[in-house]
Amino acid sequence: MPVRTVLVVDDSPTDRQYLIDMLVRNGYQVSAAESVEEGLLKARQLKPDLVLMDVVMPGQNGFQATRALTRDDATKHIPVILCTSKGQETDKVWGLRQGARDYIVKPVNQAELLVKISKLG
Repeated sequence: MPVRTVLVVDDSPTDRQYLIDMLVRNGYQVSAAESVEEGLLKARQLKPDLVLMDVVMPGQNGFQATRALTRDDATKHIPVILCTSKGQETDKVWGLRQGARDYIVKPVNQAELLVKISKLG
């Protein structure tokens, strides 16, 4: 099933708006959350086709949130792409072990992200 709705979870207003604008320009319906807690709540309520999850956030981090989403019966079907400034190979491996379907390093390359999203559909 193609991805149509995306939930962007990022505490940075600049990064969040960049992703929202890029996705809307490319035909996606986008919701956003500023924290892991808000993101988990919206994922359960909205059931988006995809979650783009930042890693470095106050409180719970994106690794913990991804683990929670992929282990919850209500959200485990929703793919997560981690979208973070953490570019080490160990970070990527750890993120994928938490259940993320893919991993992209900021600053986000639009073409790269759109390819990753299209591969999910």
